[in-house]
Amino acid sequence: MSVQERKERERADRERLIVATARELAEQQGWDAVTTRRLAERIEYSQPVLYSHFRGKREIIGAVALEGAAEMAAALRAAASAADGPCARVTALARAYLDFAARSPAVYDAMFQLDGGLAFANEDTPEPLKDAFAALLESLGEVAGDGVHPALFTEVFWAALHGLATLTRAGRLPPEDIERRTELLVDRLAVL
Repeated sequence: MSVQERKERERADRERLIVATARELAEQQGWDAVTTRRLAERIEYSQPVLYSHFRGKREIIGAVALEGAAEMAAALRAAASAADGPCARVTALARAYLDFAARSPAVYDAMFQLDGGLAFANEDTPEPLKDAFAALLESLGEVAGDGVHPALFTEVFWAALHGLATLTRAGRLPPEDIERRTELLVDRLAVL
């Protein structure tokens, strides 16, 4: 391995460490606790080293969002592929989405609530975000119904899932009814 390859590998390792540490800190104490000073202390590098990877917290949030989008896409596909039939796939997809949001709230916030400097719904949208939407579209497109554009239906269904996730987490909806809400969403919104 050349010196240059080793340096590139070390740089990639440091970047992964920064992102993992930011995620951990955000999940434990919230995003307000994630500062470049704290991250530098936790990873035992100077702040200038941290800034050589990310210009600031916004870019770190963006990196966490991209990582989270890839993880969510994988979770959605795994859940849908384990189900048999359109209704079961959509139900499994909805449960996996809501589970991801509940299990990783700081990552979910980085993806959908915080400014990570990422473009959504245009040609500049990063591939992991496009792929997360594609993971939804793969199952939801087949239940959109006649005359309904599959991507438009997916956006509406996704908005409903996002609403359930954020309202439940904020204590606006009782958590014990999440399963009934999920079933109602699938039964009433998806044309099966």
